[in-house]
Amino acid sequence: MPLNIPSNLPAVDALKKENIFVKDSESAANQDIRPLKIIVLNLMPLKITTETDLIRLLSNTPLQIELDLLKIKSHTSKNTPMEHMMTFYKDFDTVKKQRYDGMIITGAPIENYEFEEVTYWNEIVEIFDWAKTHVTSTLYICWAAQAGLYHYYGVPKYPLPQKKFGVFKHKVLDSKNPIFRGFDDIFYAPHSRHTEVKRADIEKVSGLKILSESEEAGVYIVQGRNGREFFITGHSEYAPNTLKDEYFRDKEKGLEIQIPCNYFEDDDPQKKPVVRWRSHGNLLFTNWLNYFVYQKTPYNISHIR
Repeated sequence: MPLNIPSNLPAVDALKKENIFVKDSESAANQDIRPLKIIVLNLMPLKITTETDLIRLLSNTPLQIELDLLKIKSHTSKNTPMEHMMTFYKDFDTVKKQRYDGMIITGAPIENYEFEEVTYWNEIVEIFDWAKTHVTSTLYICWAAQAGLYHYYGVPKYPLPQKKFGVFKHKVLDSKNPIFRGFDDIFYAPHSRHTEVKRADIEKVSGLKILSESEEAGVYIVQGRNGREFFITGHSEYAPNTLKDEYFRDKEKGLEIQIPCNYFEDDDPQKKPVVRWRSHGNLLFTNWLNYFVYQKTPYNISHIR
């Protein structure tokens, strides 16, 4: 998918080296079509890495996308240069009168806090409520998935006895749902989290449907409002070395961290990771864009409600 993004965004050069089709804002301006407007609320600490991961997956269909990056106004990122944030990110106040075809809200390393204890929870709630009426379909990833399920539907989260860390096998529960077009019956996805949501709580809520789960990792994909919301508890967007980098970072800090499951060859951290999730990660994002954004959103974007 040609993405209409600033030509000097760091992700552009990185992805062109991977032969990923990225169209910068200069060349995109010459195409006479309405691009899909996608906004990403990036809550991850390493924002450039997350941008690159997401853009890689948004680049696989022949539709043009116009991408905006959103940040939390009340929180200053310590792991991303201020110049980068000022150049490429917007505050909610500057976009809240706009409408978007799709939105992605990332995870955040704040799982061990109760939702209301998060310093920017009120701002998150405001953005969640805005998305419900200003976005055609929204992907909530990892912590954002738990936060969205809690805010909209009262679904609680629970601490895990040990971090869910690695690459796990998942089942497709509704093979006719378009989000799974091209999926195998069994597929893999990475997880990296300290908390979980439970099937029993979700099944109590009318309007929520569990689409995929794992015997090891639990609930994976939950659909809300007939596809206007998808809550994804894992990280299909992760690059091959993301879990590796996280593992060695925590080891160097002296933190207690287990070897990620089903990840390193022979479970040996000195060997390279075995990538099992790339194809299904691409399908997940491509199907979402095609079936739940492009085919559902009105041509006149002001008609989104």
